[in-house]
Amino acid sequence: MFALSFTALFLEMMVIRWVPSVVHLVAYYANLMLLSSFLGLGAGAMAAGRRRDLFGWFPLLLAADIGILLLHRNVVLGASPSEVHFNAPPALMIHSLVLIEIFALNALLFVPIGQRMGTLFNALPRLTAYAWDLGGSLCGTAAFGIFSLELFSPALGMAFVMLVYMLLHAKQRLFNIAVFAGVLAAMFWNSDRNAVWSPYYYLTVADLQKPGAAVSAPPADLLSMRDPPAYFVQVNQFGYHVDASLDLARYTPGSWGAREVTWLRQQYDVVNAVAGGRDRMLVVGAGGGCDVEAVLLGGARHVDAVEIDPAIVAVSRKFNAGAPYLDPRVSIHIDDARSFLAKAKPGYDVVAFGFLDSQALFNNMNNVRLDGYVYTVEGIRSAFGLLNRNGVLTLSFYLGKPWLGLKLYELVAEGTGRVPTAYFAGDSMILCVPRDPGAALPSKIHQFIRGGYASPPAMDLPTDDWPFLYLIKKTIPFDYLVGIGSLLAVSIGSIAWLRGRSFGRSDVHFGLLGMGFLLLETKNISDCTLFFGATWFVTLIVIVGILLMVMGANLAAERLKGFSFRMYAPLFASLALLLVVPRETILQLEFTGRVLWTLLAVPLPVFFAGIIFSTTFRDSESPSAVFGANLIGAMLGGFCEYLGMAIGNHRLSLLVIITYLGSMLAMASARHRTQRA
Repeated sequence: MFALSFTALFLEMMVIRWVPSVVHLVAYYANLMLLSSFLGLGAGAMAAGRRRDLFGWFPLLLAADIGILLLHRNVVLGASPSEVHFNAPPALMIHSLVLIEIFALNALLFVPIGQRMGTLFNALPRLTAYAWDLGGSLCGTAAFGIFSLELFSPALGMAFVMLVYMLLHAKQRLFNIAVFAGVLAAMFWNSDRNAVWSPYYYLTVADLQKPGAAVSAPPADLLSMRDPPAYFVQVNQFGYHVDASLDLARYTPGSWGAREVTWLRQQYDVVNAVAGGRDRMLVVGAGGGCDVEAVLLGGARHVDAVEIDPAIVAVSRKFNAGAPYLDPRVSIHIDDARSFLAKAKPGYDVVAFGFLDSQALFNNMNNVRLDGYVYTVEGIRSAFGLLNRNGVLTLSFYLGKPWLGLKLYELVAEGTGRVPTAYFAGDSMILCVPRDPGAALPSKIHQFIRGGYASPPAMDLPTDDWPFLYLIKKTIPFDYLVGIGSLLAVSIGSIAWLRGRSFGRSDVHFGLLGMGFLLLETKNISDCTLFFGATWFVTLIVIVGILLMVMGANLAAERLKGFSFRMYAPLFASLALLLVVPRETILQLEFTGRVLWTLLAVPLPVFFAGIIFSTTFRDSESPSAVFGANLIGAMLGGFCEYLGMAIGNHRLSLLVIITYLGSMLAMASARHRTQRA
């Protein structure tokens, strides 16, 4: 059981991590990829009583899944008009079909593992089997976290999964070796050996004059050579930024490099034009460092550069001829921008948002982008509060859709309490807000022309409760509804086929427990990332902490005689506590206070819900079936999490309470029916 659970968790994360490097823009749907894994595991567990053993089909299903993904490597998924996916074409029916195909094959891949786990649940003592399952999940999470950070390789990770399978399944060994070898060869052949895997992205670097070929190293004399090359950095197969020196003195007048860098320098020089030569400057979303180098060339005496991705900083140190991150005037902070803003000391002359935009979700368990809590009213207000009385806030952004500029304009106005000055050039917009309302700003800066919005219509602005800058309004985009609808249809069909008339109130009880658990888990991750930053490490610690709490609940349940409805009382009390205390109140606490709240209050509902699950699971008639129902319920909880796009995250807390109330009523109904029988 431990090995199966470990493998399932590791494989889930492997697939989700690797697929964005194959299928363009699928990173925006990572949450649905995870939920389709739950569907496969749940359906497999429900099939544990079937005569046919599906575990031997795993190699062929893996080969089919990898093969189809590689066949779609040139597909660029479209996006709904109501949401910004950078570089995405308009959504077409073919894109929906590709998404459904990817989700369905991913679900099928996990069915054999789920069936074998269900078989073991039926054979072993229930809570002992569940303890091994939790232990495998915990170790799988920790192992993948270390693997992902230190030596991530899709082929190496998949080879590890294959090795574990071979140890668990000795039949048809030569055939399985041949299939696995073919899969690894296909993955290796279609990979870019020069690619860099960061904790968040798949990165490739190419010479800007030769964008088709990735490079592994720059010239040895990059930092001193005349006319140094410029490099184009891509994340998840699309353009992200340019690494190049902005010092025009290093280029021959009239050369290609001089022309290209002149345009870049003018773009990044807007900050110098409105607030150049200042003593203390902050750049959030520093990326490859062009914003930083520009203000250094403009006379900045000290710059705090904040970038969440250590790999992007490492690539800049290697490929950026201007070497901004090697300058002694620069302090680099590998941190989430919102987290840094919360702990930075006020008194900055400039706070600059440097073309900070996200190309992926910050976590596979929810639908918030990596920069979700940066671009909120509260985030902008926090940044504006760090300025001294003569300071200036600037925000630079590439507009994927026209309405996004209006939304940013209103967001900055709401967050600062001032009408921002907007500069436009093509699809780029730069907003400037001086702390001094009487400060005069130029009407034109290079190719950027001053403009604005005369009578902007009211828009849904992103807040900490609704952190969705890239949505035009509070809604669930059509492409997500297609994915949810397809997985929901498969779920209903699977339950009807596998459980049929045996599906009962006990299944509903465990399904609602799973639904409530996933909603709780995503809420805890969202809260903790808001309190401490949306970094991979914070997410990993939260998930490990939740699994440890569930393991503790399972140990406590072994000491209890049986289930009692009174167990719901502390669960509802702890949920009410989290509902009544606003997140804004916790954010105002010092770091120690936030840590204590996170350690003592946030995990309580998970612990009490875990006791209810374990005590009722121990007495269940068909452990494999209700375990499958629990996993499919978790998938439904993931679907409900998308309601946050339409109603905000706080109202989802009410849904958690309703879900657990439903599980209690379903359990009461099941017991009443048993007593009558």
